[in-house]
Amino acid sequence: MASLINMLSVSPTILSPSITRTSSLQTRPNLSPCSVSFNKRRLTIRAAETDANEAVKSEAPDKAPAKNGSSFNQLLGIKGAAQESNIWKIRLQLTKPVTWPPLVWGVVCGAAASGNFHWNVEDVAKSILCMMMSGPFLTGYTQTLNDWYDREIDAINEPYRPIPSGAISENEVINQIWVLLLGGLTTAGILDIWAGHDFPILFYLALGGSLLSYIYSAPPLKLKQNGWIGNFALGASYISLPWWAGQALFGTLTPDVIVLTLLYSIAGLGIAIVNDFKSVEGDRALGLQSLPVAFGSETAKWICVGAIDITQLSVAGYLLGAGKPYYALALLALIAPQVFFQFKYFLKDPVKYDVKYQASAQPFLVLGLLVTALATSH
Repeated sequence: MASLINMLSVSPTILSPSITRTSSLQTRPNLSPCSVSFNKRRLTIRAAETDANEAVKSEAPDKAPAKNGSSFNQLLGIKGAAQESNIWKIRLQLTKPVTWPPLVWGVVCGAAASGNFHWNVEDVAKSILCMMMSGPFLTGYTQTLNDWYDREIDAINEPYRPIPSGAISENEVINQIWVLLLGGLTTAGILDIWAGHDFPILFYLALGGSLLSYIYSAPPLKLKQNGWIGNFALGASYISLPWWAGQALFGTLTPDVIVLTLLYSIAGLGIAIVNDFKSVEGDRALGLQSLPVAFGSETAKWICVGAIDITQLSVAGYLLGAGKPYYALALLALIAPQVFFQFKYFLKDPVKYDVKYQASAQPFLVLGLLVTALATSH
């Protein structure tokens, strides 16, 4: 759920993933705030330690001049952010609120798929608490964790970000990671009690999503080093985990739904690739095998749109075969504008138009998720 986890900016978890994904160097896996390596010094990201970072330091003002930065972008945690000194605004920026909506929507889809959600005060309150677990807590945990392990490569790609720029100290980042993780797990436990579960399924979904977030970003496994595995993990975190949480909260999570949502996560893999193009320079320099690095940008952009479109077309075929033609037609109608915006923006220049493409096409993809959820509930 927080793993549920990264995606839209993403880098998937509970949930996790965003969409804001940047590749990172392998760095210290120890997260304990008591570690002797986490002293009170502020992180100035070792700009003097490597020639590459020295070069980047001089380029940073040209990449993101504070005078041209946007305060709104800073609060959302997306590129083009203004430089900020307020610690609470910086903390919010690290959680990347722009990546929360897909997780919140995933909970909505799961609740709809359960067939047991009712528009009363109790069910609405449960769903809001589940959204908080999936979005601010566990996605915030995932994004902060990802930025922590990306701090050296961010010094190459985006040296103006809060951690490499030294705007927030190491101890403050570590404390934020723990607070968000424990807050998400506690919220999951409360939801299990509230729903009357004999087995704490939401707690274990949150725990599993948090673990997925960790191994996605942290060495030694660091799933994000592999373009296929890492991006699928991210996609599953943004599509499957929040859906499972919403459905388990209000009903029963069935094997067929688990399989369907995991297959749908292949589309999430495609969405995750969108965010790899802007990090090609740093990924290539550090030997990280994102798909644009491994296959080249031209091939990778077709892999990206193919994963998104073929997955949704396959789901539409499944719905048609299951005797639900109207849902299948609705899903097909939502795929068409996505293809249009792929040619209009993404396939022209995946770096220049990544934000425009995602803002234009993603709403139709998430509506397609809801159509599929409603179809499975009937």
